[in-house]
Amino acid sequence: MGLTSNKVLVLAVAFAVLLFVGTVWLWPRLARRNWRAVSGRVGLLLGTQLALFVSVGLAANQAFGFYASWADLFGQEKDQGVVVNHTALGGAGGPLEVIETARVRGAGGAPPRTGGEIQKVDIVGRTTHIATPAYVYLPPEYFQPQYRTRTFPAAVVLTGYPGTAKALVDKLRYPNTAQTLAKDGRMQPMILVMLRPTVAPPRDTECVDIPGGPQTETFFAKDLPNAVVAHYRVGKKPGSWGIVGDSTGGYCALKLAMHHPGSYAAAVALSPYYKAPIDPTTGDLFHGDQALHDRANLWWCLKHLPAPNTSLLVTSSRIGETNYKDTLKFIQRVQATRLTRISSIILDSGGHNFNTWRREIPAALQWLSGRLSDH
Repeated sequence: MGLTSNKVLVLAVAFAVLLFVGTVWLWPRLARRNWRAVSGRVGLLLGTQLALFVSVGLAANQAFGFYASWADLFGQEKDQGVVVNHTALGGAGGPLEVIETARVRGAGGAPPRTGGEIQKVDIVGRTTHIATPAYVYLPPEYFQPQYRTRTFPAAVVLTGYPGTAKALVDKLRYPNTAQTLAKDGRMQPMILVMLRPTVAPPRDTECVDIPGGPQTETFFAKDLPNAVVAHYRVGKKPGSWGIVGDSTGGYCALKLAMHHPGSYAAAVALSPYYKAPIDPTTGDLFHGDQALHDRANLWWCLKHLPAPNTSLLVTSSRIGETNYKDTLKFIQRVQATRLTRISSIILDSGGHNFNTWRREIPAALQWLSGRLSDH
């Protein structure tokens, strides 16, 4: 049974309840002061607390999509993605390969022409050789005859760290939200490319081109858009592409739009931070390269680099988010550049979690849609 299986969660909860009942039932028998009774009491208390901890952890992982499997949880998920060719004539595949397709939840099982489609894909960077899985949402219009010659704007959607790409589909419900907004005329139909920024698991690369390591920034700035353009009817001009992310993904979205305005015309950062951290999950990102270190600090970029011609949207909450003061300061710094455009969503309260981001995503997608073209 997988880490995210409902059966695992039910079994963990049932085991915790049994241990609790057993503790209450056996406690009178273990009231003596000999070593066996004391050991029994200690064992029952520790076992019950451990079972409760495991149950809460499994429930939190179900809700927030931190880890996709047991191997992912224990840091054993280190293999790069494997490309499987599924070309119509059995020929050589490109940098993007479709693995499977699925209907959009909430569309009532409608066919792609009316309900859209979600494709699970493998992507391989032509220049960076980074391989990663992703999910691609294609709107209903993509399959309708009257749009057969039309290209569509695209948005890269990133999770936080560690995150799972599937959480963007099932937990944050990006496809359902995009479909509803487009159906109501509040945004244009868009293609969404959903993945996690952790392209070299379990390492958190913070979307940095690491010396001698994964060239993550180059992958997202060049390889990923090129792979998508080669496979789907997506606009090729910079104005056709945007990028969205939460937490670590939000930081990556801001950095990619600021460093590569020729690739991304707009970025949405949900609860972002503004410089790359260095901790056990990242390792040494810069290897003594001060220039690389500076570029990963968005405060330094605003002060020392020319203002990029791009649009940014940042979000935070007055109560519940630790980035609130930094976000207000970031808005002021960007406003001072006079070229980079800045918008914000500031909630009265909301924590660093999926529930908060689900409240921000509809307005964020509308904002992003208004800044992208389909050419």
